[in-house]
Amino acid sequence: MTLLAIIFFIGVGATAIMDLWGWLRQRLFGGKGLDYGLVGRWIAHMPHGRFRHDNIADAPKMPGERLIGWSAHYGIGIAFAGLLVGLGGAEWAARPTLGPALAVGIGTVAAPFFLMQPGMGAGIAASRTPRPNAARLQSLLTHAVFGLGLYVAAWAAPF
Repeated sequence: MTLLAIIFFIGVGATAIMDLWGWLRQRLFGGKGLDYGLVGRWIAHMPHGRFRHDNIADAPKMPGERLIGWSAHYGIGIAFAGLLVGLGGAEWAARPTLGPALAVGIGTVAAPFFLMQPGMGAGIAASRTPRPNAARLQSLLTHAVFGLGLYVAAWAAPF
């Protein structure tokens, strides 16, 4: 199998594990997870020159926003798996270790803190949300779970 297939498998697997964590977190502790339709809305406004919103929920709906958001979510997970394999090499993919996977997973929290949240109206690192520290902790935990998912998916890869 090619390295691209391995990256695809790891990225999809890690993102699915992260989604499972979000589902379990909602069931066990309540609260609301990220609506990937709103992520799609944010992305769908970009070709029209709109990169930042005061509140993405108030922005006009866009055609296909849910599909765009979920596709981006999994595409970004695959890209981050590519980053991990690029840094660790094919050797890491063949014999994964937890440290690099967790480091990349936790490092990916920079994307929501400095791109998504400000662009969607939540401020840098959720500073404009009602409970910024709780939102930051949830983002950090979710991305740590993604890092764990990178490791688990690499071990489970049938290559």
